[in-house]
Amino acid sequence: MFVCTMSMSLSSSSPSLLLSSCSSSPIAINYTTLQISSRYLSTSSSISTSTKSRGFKSHSLPIIRCSAQLAELAPAASAAYGTLLLGGGLFAYTRSGSKGSLFGGLSGAVLMGAAYVLMQVPETKEIGDALGFGSAFLFSSIFGIRLAATRKLMPAGPLLGLSVCALAVFISAYLQDRV
Repeated sequence: MFVCTMSMSLSSSSPSLLLSSCSSSPIAINYTTLQISSRYLSTSSSISTSTKSRGFKSHSLPIIRCSAQLAELAPAASAAYGTLLLGGGLFAYTRSGSKGSLFGGLSGAVLMGAAYVLMQVPETKEIGDALGFGSAFLFSSIFGIRLAATRKLMPAGPLLGLSVCALAVFISAYLQDRV
């Protein structure tokens, strides 16, 4: 299970949002935990105020914790990634008439749609994860080569970042489903 904990503290000098820890196992905290309407999100709040630090009194505000497993987020990631690839391909075709971008966007949307459908059935979930990983790897390679060749940040840079994020989700989901 992937757990991230964020805490917000308000001191006399300046308010701050702090990512206090990320780990692969739940963290024991001496706070009261209140479940919100989702099984992925819970919030904890501190009842006591912390001691004075350097003359400033600091108050602890609610802590938000996301404990979703990446295997559960992979279908949503494939749908979102496929939609963004399709939208980007259509946008590039309407702006510049690029048939390569249109073909890339359509093929990416079809591959991510197939991965999404395969991830819905428990027997084919691993195949869907592998298809999503392979497609994200392919697009990461294409956008990386394009960024290196043109040295222009737009549009290859953001698309490379998006593809690498999708790649991380799919490889994590595949490894979780294999174990």
